[in-house]
Amino acid sequence: MKKNDIQLVIFDCDGVLIDSEAISARILIEQLAGVGIDVDAAYVQQNFLGRSWAKVASEVRSAHHLDLSSDFEERYRRELMTAFENELRSVDGVETVLNELAVSCCVATSSSPKRALRSLEMTGLLPYFGKRLFTASEVANGKPAPDLFLLAAASLGFQPQNCLVIEDSVPGVQAARAAGMHVYRFLGGSHLRGTAPPVRTMPADVVNFDNWRDFYEMAPQLRKTANVIAN
Repeated sequence: MKKNDIQLVIFDCDGVLIDSEAISARILIEQLAGVGIDVDAAYVQQNFLGRSWAKVASEVRSAHHLDLSSDFEERYRRELMTAFENELRSVDGVETVLNELAVSCCVATSSSPKRALRSLEMTGLLPYFGKRLFTASEVANGKPAPDLFLLAAASLGFQPQNCLVIEDSVPGVQAARAAGMHVYRFLGGSHLRGTAPPVRTMPADVVNFDNWRDFYEMAPQLRKTANVIAN
């Protein structure tokens, strides 16, 4: 990326800003077991990571021939938020990146608006974004469709080619590429730490990193101090 290419950084939330995916997987596995569906963390990562609740319910219906009721969803969300209150943390080092970011930023997530907002509040990250929070509930098609990222860029007045998306999931990376945006894949969440994306599913030019301290080594032009020195 050239110096002035990126004007907006779009952060996914779960697994990128907040270390939530392992917690979410555990609660979902427990709740699915209660209705007779036996899955493990690897299954959840492959089939549910980065997807909206509608996509999750659709996968369960297709693969396990069970319609998840509204009561199931409510129970899952209630148990998840209880776990978040006790366990949720921001991903190590992300606050430093946000403090030093020289360009605009926002959040675009498959989470529900209520969950995303509360998660950012609990981890102290909400002030970095304010109202610049976009969720899959606002678009017709969730990730891997580009709709959510395109909505975020258009709402804030930026062109897709001037956006950098930070994602952890394969559907999220696919959505960013479909939107015509630059994309980095973050592998530092506890659910992905030490893993590598399968070559067959990831474009060769997708940048992978697993620690936020490396972010400005990859994109030094996005750092406030770099801009001060340049000027």
